Amino acid sequence: MEKKSGEQSPANQGFTKYQVTVIALLAIVQFTVILDFMVMSPLGDILMKSLKIVPKQFGLVVSVYAFSAGVSGLLAAGFADKYDRKNLLLFFYTGFVLGTLLCGIAPNYHMLLFARLITGLFGGVMSSVSMAIVADLFSIHQRGRVMGFIQMSFAGSQVLGIPIGLFFATKFGWHFPFLMIVAISLVLGLAIVKLLKPVNKHLLEKHTSNAFLHLKTTISRKDYLKAFLTTGLLSIGGFLLMPFGTAYLVNNVRILQTELPVIYMVGGICTMIVLPIIGKMSDKIGKYKIFVGGSVLAMITIIIFTNLQESPLWLVVLINSLMLVGIMSRMVPSTALMSAMPELKDRGAFMSINSSLQQIAGGIASVIAGLIVVQEDGGKLLHYNILGYIGIFVMIICAILMYFINKHVAMKLKEKDLMAV
Repeated sequence: MEKKSGEQSPANQGFTKYQVTVIALLAIVQFTVILDFMVMSPLGDILMKSLKIVPKQFGLVVSVYAFSAGVSGLLAAGFADKYDRKNLLLFFYTGFVLGTLLCGIAPNYHMLLFARLITGLFGGVMSSVSMAIVADLFSIHQRGRVMGFIQMSFAGSQVLGIPIGLFFATKFGWHFPFLMIVAISLVLGLAIVKLLKPVNKHLLEKHTSNAFLHLKTTISRKDYLKAFLTTGLLSIGGFLLMPFGTAYLVNNVRILQTELPVIYMVGGICTMIVLPIIGKMSDKIGKYKIFVGGSVLAMITIIIFTNLQESPLWLVVLINSLMLVGIMSRMVPSTALMSAMPELKDRGAFMSINSSLQQIAGGIASVIAGLIVVQEDGGKLLHYNILGYIGIFVMIICAILMYFINKHVAMKLKEKDLMAV
């Protein structure tokens, strides 16, 4: 009996108890890694005042993480399919924890810059290893839901981590949020050792013995190149507004530091509620349709958000929440589609390169933001709305590229289904 193919296949596969455990572990891993990166934005105003640095210097602190993560992703790509993915996850997570600890004890700007570089070298690879594990253990018709739950880590970092981080940063200093992340990560590392089984099915596939040749072969495939370009642009569009988000709210929109946790918490709660629904809809309705819908919502709210004047808290909360929902509604289906692009033997390398480009593009976006945004003597940021217009233009290009990615994945799945008949 012929199975339905592509996006029309019924997304009714349930999860086993072990798969639920894996989803939980990977979601919490992503929570700690994303929180480590995300906490830099709400700490932006505090850091610039505490360390007496200008926006350009703060943009470098944000971007050095992304650039080092990008370099490590490329270096790891050639080896990513040669080892058990559980061991890779533990290796890079250990380095990430050490880097975050350095951030927590950094005495000045230059040491913080160095600590962010170390953290990026290890933390930037975590996402690619996690996504490779997801692709190994879950079918394409489950991945929308899986990505929906894992992407909840982004929302969770806002609901729990960022408000708590801001609270402790205000009360005990900016070092404390990093030390808090280290404490959480140590407990999680022990849970991974005990609960996650080896992930080594890919080792049965035939691989080239030369790591650099494997990297070169993966990069040179035309279908992969299209995905890499799309990933880079997705990251640029998503990262542009982040580095100066809180500084903009405090100095332009006149939101109080004490009100920032409310904005992040409500936005995080909204995305936590919506993301599992988005994941399920991606599997049932179609990943590209959901991606386009999320893009439209994101573009509309970005225009409004980046042109705000002094505004009441309720309005800022509403616009920020809708913007986050739109942005995350793009990330869930796009990540699920990207996971279907590589062959099993290339999956680790593909995910590492993809993650590397994501980080590098994010770093470029942070540098661009630092060059465009200017801070007046009174603290007000100029040209923040220009970042919004650039982001919208990039999102339109991404929607076009994702159309072809979706078409390629649908054809690939159809061929696979026909072979199974």
